[in-house]
Amino acid sequence: MAPHLGPAFQGYNLAAQVHFDLRPRYLADAAVGPSLLGSCHAPHRSDRVWTVDTRCHGWGDDGRCIHGLVAHLSAPARWKGAVTSGSLSRSGLILLVTTLLTLVVAVIASGYVAPERWRDFSIAVCAYLAAGTVARYGLVILQMQQRHKTYAMMEGLRALLQLVFPISIMLMKSDSFLAISLASSLGMLTAGLAAGFAAATKVVPGPARFTHREFFYLGIPIVAVALVGFGLANMERVFLKFYHGASAVALFAAVYALARQPVDFVANALNMGAFPEIVGRFDEDGGPAAAALLTQFLALIFTFSLPIAALLAALGHDIAELLLPKSYDGPFNLLFGVIAGSVVCINLADIVYSTVVLAHKKAWLFVISKLFGSAAAILLCFLLIPNLAETGAVMALAGGAVANLLVCMIISERLTPVPLPWRTLAISLAVSTMMGIVSSFVSHKLADINVAPRLALAGSAAVFIFIAANALCYPKQTRSVMRRFAATCGVLQ
Repeated sequence: MAPHLGPAFQGYNLAAQVHFDLRPRYLADAAVGPSLLGSCHAPHRSDRVWTVDTRCHGWGDDGRCIHGLVAHLSAPARWKGAVTSGSLSRSGLILLVTTLLTLVVAVIASGYVAPERWRDFSIAVCAYLAAGTVARYGLVILQMQQRHKTYAMMEGLRALLQLVFPISIMLMKSDSFLAISLASSLGMLTAGLAAGFAAATKVVPGPARFTHREFFYLGIPIVAVALVGFGLANMERVFLKFYHGASAVALFAAVYALARQPVDFVANALNMGAFPEIVGRFDEDGGPAAAALLTQFLALIFTFSLPIAALLAALGHDIAELLLPKSYDGPFNLLFGVIAGSVVCINLADIVYSTVVLAHKKAWLFVISKLFGSAAAILLCFLLIPNLAETGAVMALAGGAVANLLVCMIISERLTPVPLPWRTLAISLAVSTMMGIVSSFVSHKLADINVAPRLALAGSAAVFIFIAANALCYPKQTRSVMRRFAATCGVLQ
């Protein structure tokens, strides 16, 4: 990225990162309802089913990843996947009102966050909020309709447009963070409209399936979780802005976005199928059966997420050299590694152990874990950021993530204990360590060549170790995967 883009990149990240967590992605999810990925059959309720959604919510592709919690009473099980026009009209009206309130709060808050350029900052934030509302509304409807392939396509389109549009503005030699931010919002809006049109084709006529009272009764705990979790999600940026200025926020935000995405990619893929399966197993077969399945998903997260975190820690400097402006400087290997590890902890809490809490229909317990996580993060921000800047910020993030995970584990264990897959954890740690050492060695030996082929070769060496080590440790599973792959390619009948 050319040096003249540095100020624009910093401003764009500031607009995207220093914000108050009253975003319409929460409001849209609460208004529309969760994705009906599965049904959690509530005891003694033959006519209705509880459905709950835990998904990764963030500020576009650059933001802090916060797992939202949305719950409501859905239609009878025989209507699974059907979305009525009455439900959309009622939720749409609630969404419109709450979004307008959010925009007012955003304009006022912008004056405190960026008083030196309040006008541009408030326009950028409001545009992003409005675009996010439209996008999340359409995407949630697609999830409610269980059109997961279409949903994935639209999410991919959103990510692509939010990358292409801002880069196009940058290539036009624009150094305005407002122009870049508006381009990102336009990408999200375009994908949201496409998702909305796709969802509209499958809407069925009918009345609303929830009352205003049900909506607000079940929505208030979600707001409480979001507010309590504010410190865990955002305070690092606020402290960085106060002590070290917008440039420190931009560096932290950029590294966070790059380190978060690969880890979340795996977690979100697992969560899409894991959550409904686990809760359904809990309702049908009881807690021990659900715990056994959760142990398997823990093993999957360890197997895939820990090597990714190790690779990011080993190659953080090379990734930053390839993707970030030359003016950005810092201990990138440390920053990438700590952030990736923190995101793994957050995913373990929000995907694995939180599912136990949701299965027991005690969502208010999330307030406790988020409270401890936020308190730890804020305390560490006070202690570390003034002297350590970005390094202190990632340490504060890690402290909050670990505190949140530990409390969530304690709460979960009191409800339904989930055995840890110790063998898989040990193997994953060993494989991750080997991957990190080898990729770092390759990168160091090839330091004189261009960063892109250096990254490719170091990453390829790590991937080879990952495949070989897992094939040796899990031969039966490897043979099964190879057979399926061969069958998919048409080699086997």
